Amino acid sequence: MEIDKDKIDDAILALLYLTLDRDGRAWKGFDWDAMNRLHEKGFIGNPVNKAKSVWLTDEGIARSEKLFREMFTIRE
Repeated sequence: MEIDKDKIDDAILALLYLTLDRDGRAWKGFDWDAMNRLHEKGFIGNPVNKAKSVWLTDEGIARSEKLFREMFTIRE
């Protein structure tokens, strides 16, 4: 089975929106490879540190909200 890593990255970015605080930080309890890819794509700060959270860039915040709404909200 071949995995679409971009779809995995989108799902994780959308889920980061769930724990996003007003300072732009979210809990980083996801797969390290995926978190590194999100960092390489410019959506989050460097996840390699002792903090249990990671900051999202402005682009990352906007994309995480968009993806969250697309994937997890009920359309009327």
